[in-house]
Amino acid sequence: MQRTYKTGTCADRQSQSMSTRSMSTRSMSTRFDTKIAVLLREDLETWQRLNVTAFLVSGLGSRVPELIGEPYEDADGVAYLPMFRQPVLVFEGTEETLTAAHTRALSRALPRALFTGDLFSTGHDDANRAAVRAVPTADLDLVGLAVHGPRNAVDKVLKGARMHP
Repeated sequence: MQRTYKTGTCADRQSQSMSTRSMSTRSMSTRFDTKIAVLLREDLETWQRLNVTAFLVSGLGSRVPELIGEPYEDADGVAYLPMFRQPVLVFEGTEETLTAAHTRALSRALPRALFTGDLFSTGHDDANRAAVRAVPTADLDLVGLAVHGPRNAVDKVLKGARMHP
């Protein structure tokens, strides 16, 4: 799985369904048996979308170490940190879509990370964990969810979501 994953333009992705997109990119790239996906609530500001995505994927990399590739090095021998071995697909959906996806991810016991609205007002990691711990699962104000697992399981979790523009 050393080949580079390439996607088409944003317009190309938006004009295709999830299954059509998967088939069209498959011919251009390595097909992975698993999928890394981030689902964002559609009403987030741009800065929030970027921040939530970064936080969420960091959680997956820490729990599923086989997702991380080897370190990079440029032609001058300067070293860079390793990254995911496969693409991260970013989706968006309504609050209801996100809640349903969370429920399905839990029922399938997929590795997952979450970001709640409360985390926008905390200032550090301990406060983040305390904010999540204080709220029962059914009452979480979900704004983002990252999942990793078999392609078909992740596709089922994301039912109703659409590719992020």
